[in-house]
Amino acid sequence: MSLAGEERTTMKTAVPCYYHLDVDVSPERVGQVRRILAAHLTYWDLETLVEPVCRGAEMLLKAIDEHAKDKHTSIEMWWNGQHLITAVGGDDRHLRPDLDLRACLERIAAMSDGWGCCATGTGSKVIWFSQRARAGERVPRVPTAPSPSLREGLQVPRNLTTAGVAAASADEERVLEAAR
Repeated sequence: MSLAGEERTTMKTAVPCYYHLDVDVSPERVGQVRRILAAHLTYWDLETLVEPVCRGAEMLLKAIDEHAKDKHTSIEMWWNGQHLITAVGGDDRHLRPDLDLRACLERIAAMSDGWGCCATGTGSKVIWFSQRARAGERVPRVPTAPSPSLREGLQVPRNLTTAGVAAASADEERVLEAAR
């Protein structure tokens, strides 16, 4: 059953997506990485997440470039159909996110739906943040039902007077004649 003018959507199972990039951070590479991440998000049909995700990754990369001695960094993105998680991991064991990256992490916390920081078994740090896709962003739109035909759209109500029926019939005849 469909209502006229109602916009319908179809259920679609989300296809998980994953991307990994290793990079030696430098001021020139930050812009390149931003464009690479934007391209992957666009490919995954997540255009609405390009700006917040790229801005967050860019902030982290600039902070790592400024504070870390070892500039080798890995960036990963996971899409599960509802959330996109972006993780930036650096190999610098001496980098202290709680001190060196405090201002950056405050901005990440303000712009993301969730975030965190953890150390790996090798002593490197991983900082992650998530962005939630709003309902329906990846659901393709189904065309709405066609408008009713002229005969259906110009049905005469029963409570019209004879003069009103004659006028409505004349209007319907002119519309049908013009359509031919």
